[in-house]
Amino acid sequence: MNKRHYDSGETRRIIAEKAGELFAQKGFAATSIADISRESGFSKGHIYYHFDNKEKLFVALAKDTMRAWGEKWAAIEPNYRTATEKLHAVARFAMNNYKTPLLHVGQELAGNPNTDPETLRQLQGLAETPMGVYGAILREGIENGEFGIDDLPGATFLFGTWIGSLCPLIFSMETEALERLFRQGVDIFLGGIRRG
Repeated sequence: MNKRHYDSGETRRIIAEKAGELFAQKGFAATSIADISRESGFSKGHIYYHFDNKEKLFVALAKDTMRAWGEKWAAIEPNYRTATEKLHAVARFAMNNYKTPLLHVGQELAGNPNTDPETLRQLQGLAETPMGVYGAILREGIENGEFGIDDLPGATFLFGTWIGSLCPLIFSMETEALERLFRQGVDIFLGGIRRG
């Protein structure tokens, strides 16, 4: 008898991929484990073995999305020489990479009072990726003499919340007008931290 080879990593990847497609199409509540099982070709038991439950499956997908965001930024960051250039570039990058197929699903989960508090904590923790990028750019600017910042964590938080509050406008504002707002926001921020 020939046993079929079971590749745990590949199984997990396929389940996650099919779940992501279903979440993006139907939303979180309307997607069942049975739907994911049918689309992935793996049993409910396989899904629960790899992810415990549907919320943990979504958190894994969201973490993969943020990891990809960080990797994409890391790939283009060397194209910018100064911290000032990097702040403008990362603001454009954040705007252009805000809308993901799973964004509305995360918002659905965050707005549901029945969502596990640990899931909410992990979703909120996703901000660590962009905040880490913003903080690294600001630190670089301090170290190379571009910026005069006394409170790096505070400045990082302010920059991140400023950019984060502009990003949702991609759904209601013309791209060109929004790009001008992002540029203006970074320029105003730079006016408060630039040396000389």
